Amino acid sequence: MIHRFKNRLAQFFAFSLITDFLSLKILPTFRQILTKTLDFLRMDSYFFSADGGDEEYMYGATSARSIRSLSDLDDERLYLVDHRWWNETRVSMFRELDGVLYGTSSCFSDEFESEIVLDMRRSESSGDDSNGEEEGVSGREFALISEWMFYRALKWHYDMTKVQNLVPIEGTKTDLFYLQVRLSISGTKNSLVVRISEKDNEVGAFNKSCQIFSVNTGLLKIWDFSGQITKFFLQGRSLPDNSGLVKEEISLELQVYGLFHDIMLKENGMAVDSETELKVNGHSDKVKSYVRLGQPQLTSSFNETYNLGLTGLYNLGNTCFMNSAIQCLVHTPQLVDYFLGDFRKDLNFENPLGMNGKLALAFGDLLRQLWTPGVTSVGPRAFKSRLADFAPQFDGYNQHDSQEFLAFLLDGLHEDLNRVKVKPYNEIKDVDGISDKEVADEHWRNHLARNDSIIVDMCQGQYRSTLICPLCKKHSVTFDPFLYLSLPLPSTTMRTMTLTVLTTDGSTLPIPVTVTVPKFGKFKDVIQALSTACSLGNDETLLVAEIYNNCILHFLDKPADSLELVRDHDRLVAYRLPKDQDSLPLVVFTHCNFEESNGEGGPPLKRFGIPLVARIPECSDGFELHKKFLQLLNPLALPEESSSDSLDDCSVNITDQDTKMDDVADDLTIDDVSNSDEVMRKSSVDENFHFSLEKQGISPVRSKIVMDEPLLIPETRIIYVLVSWPDEMLKRYDTCILNRLPETGGLPLPTNNPPESVSLYKCLEAFLKEEPLGPEDMWYCPKCKEHRQASKKLDLWRLPEILIIHLKRFSYNQFLKDKLETFVDFPIVDFDLSNYTVHKDCQSSIHYKLYAVSNHYGGMGGGHYTAFAQCGERWYEFNDSQVFPISEDQIKTSAAYVLFYKRV
Repeated sequence: MIHRFKNRLAQFFAFSLITDFLSLKILPTFRQILTKTLDFLRMDSYFFSADGGDEEYMYGATSARSIRSLSDLDDERLYLVDHRWWNETRVSMFRELDGVLYGTSSCFSDEFESEIVLDMRRSESSGDDSNGEEEGVSGREFALISEWMFYRALKWHYDMTKVQNLVPIEGTKTDLFYLQVRLSISGTKNSLVVRISEKDNEVGAFNKSCQIFSVNTGLLKIWDFSGQITKFFLQGRSLPDNSGLVKEEISLELQVYGLFHDIMLKENGMAVDSETELKVNGHSDKVKSYVRLGQPQLTSSFNETYNLGLTGLYNLGNTCFMNSAIQCLVHTPQLVDYFLGDFRKDLNFENPLGMNGKLALAFGDLLRQLWTPGVTSVGPRAFKSRLADFAPQFDGYNQHDSQEFLAFLLDGLHEDLNRVKVKPYNEIKDVDGISDKEVADEHWRNHLARNDSIIVDMCQGQYRSTLICPLCKKHSVTFDPFLYLSLPLPSTTMRTMTLTVLTTDGSTLPIPVTVTVPKFGKFKDVIQALSTACSLGNDETLLVAEIYNNCILHFLDKPADSLELVRDHDRLVAYRLPKDQDSLPLVVFTHCNFEESNGEGGPPLKRFGIPLVARIPECSDGFELHKKFLQLLNPLALPEESSSDSLDDCSVNITDQDTKMDDVADDLTIDDVSNSDEVMRKSSVDENFHFSLEKQGISPVRSKIVMDEPLLIPETRIIYVLVSWPDEMLKRYDTCILNRLPETGGLPLPTNNPPESVSLYKCLEAFLKEEPLGPEDMWYCPKCKEHRQASKKLDLWRLPEILIIHLKRFSYNQFLKDKLETFVDFPIVDFDLSNYTVHKDCQSSIHYKLYAVSNHYGGMGGGHYTAFAQCGERWYEFNDSQVFPISEDQIKTSAAYVLFYKRV
């Protein structure tokens, strides 16, 4: 403790020197810049190490060693406050706490003029004897309290503004500053000497202390409710007289709250405006202090602005996911009251599953920072470091899932605060013939016998899980605890897919067709939906292919493959083929056109358009291939008068298609033929198209097609043909149609309905509905003595005080990640679970009210997290370090990810 306070003393001594330097007549502009820089550097250092760098100050010397008991922890910081302000809270909440009265006289030191000396002598009066009345300046009374007492008192006064009938009164800005003091026991060992020196403190803090302790004006009263002064006396008396340590001074950093401004008002008769400008993270707002109608002023010695809880969190680098979840937790009423209180008594230093209490200490310190008046933003670096020790996956600065982070944090806090030191072994009993209520209560008692913490008290509920054998109908009922509910979004179990359908007989143009299929379905579902949409005949079949760079990447011909393999930006085509020709070879025509020569001997070619597909007879030659291609082009033929216009409109699209091909040989012309039959056959095709065979591979091999020679059919039964289009042919056909290939997810179904939305109740029904287990989750039936694909049914049995609901917007598998943008219509004021809870007898209430939301904006692999939280009666948006007031109608968005409800 001494080492810690010496470090803090050295820091502020340096600031004091610089402040003295600023008082000199230096350039006004430079002095202003330097002053603002110093203000920024020390803005959060008065009370906390906001950036988390000073871990020894935050955790004491225990941060580098294991904590085995509460005695290993440093004492909490001490706060000096107005006694009447504290006594209002004590009467309501801490009646069992008694204070020790010390009569205190103050004067300036004989040795050093800039030093206040307080002589504190213990009185025989008890804490119950004080009524907190002030009798002039000499009757001032102060209270010395521990940190947790201060925060509970501060929160109590804050809460009183929400539950009482209030009207504005004259308000003052909250006054909170640190004061470095030195303690020693006098030679008689019956009094304590406190020295407050100007050299140990900033000039402003020392001047304030002179006013507060009213030097040379009489006796003061200081009530010690922390027990630290008594402890100091006992330690001093335990030392032998010849030890030389009796008169040794100990440095102590004291937090002074709400004293100086009120004293100045009383002594100077100053008036205060009824409205005080409050800046919430850079945004000004008018706030008022309040008193109860018809009752004495709420705070007798000073007034509050009641802006607690409106503190942002700095983004340390992709830590918005953490900030969002933390803001929701630190606005959970029960959790706030707990960590502002004496939570350290529940620390579990023996739990091998915990973090030796350090995670709970770090979170408690962070929560108190966020509920400290006057702090605008806090850097959670120390807390993040502690969390990474418990969950290493959160080390570093990568983006993570806020719900995953929340689950790890709650689990870690539970283990650090588990009141059960030795967990008993509970044997599972046979429950046949016992009522569900008895079984559920037994399971819950067994759970609490091993798990007892604020997290269990606050967040854990219980559901009933029923497994039913499909053959013997054997029922197996278990009761399991839950920390949160992960609800599916049932409206997004379907997806729309757009495919381009082409005929293989040249009868119709290519057309896009959009179908609705199960999101996690199979390729056979697409074929079935497409067959219905296209009115596919009984003599037809569909062949689906994925197109990439104007080539067929692969055929989707495995009905059992998952649809999750198809992404929204993929491009799919479906070819209608005669069913009775399935055994014939398949020919694939890929299009390209000549460009100007690149000077290397051959004209380069570019691919364009959708490949065309058809079946051809066995032993077909080049002429049959040409005829089939011309047949496929029939729907694209243009009238003579519009051919040139079509070229002008589409030439840019064609020449801009994807990647260049390798050079092809100059001899892609049809050989002359001698006999008349061959001349007649040749005249039936167009000589302007040039055809070559392609052999698929990393480096495709091409060869010319000889018209009168049979085609060589490969083992795959698929012939790939490259068709080169000269400019003359581009004028005769509407090739623009071949370039219109939409993405699979690019054309939604035409509808007049509003954007997709689903009720939160529907999500809950989807979570609770009966469904069969997957083949990988077979259940061993004790009656059949075999593994069965049983059906499973969940029911809510016991509801927690805080109900956390996770909306399953993200889906993961070995191939893809996806996010669902469905708008979920969730209740804000009354979330009624009457129809979804099977056991209502033990429930105090089954109605909930929303108080916080964790939001995610953007897609997979990135995006941004924010939080909405209710503070008092108003809602606020917490966007990292920024805090904004919002209206209640802004809370419901499609970004809602984790919902926080409290029982009403």
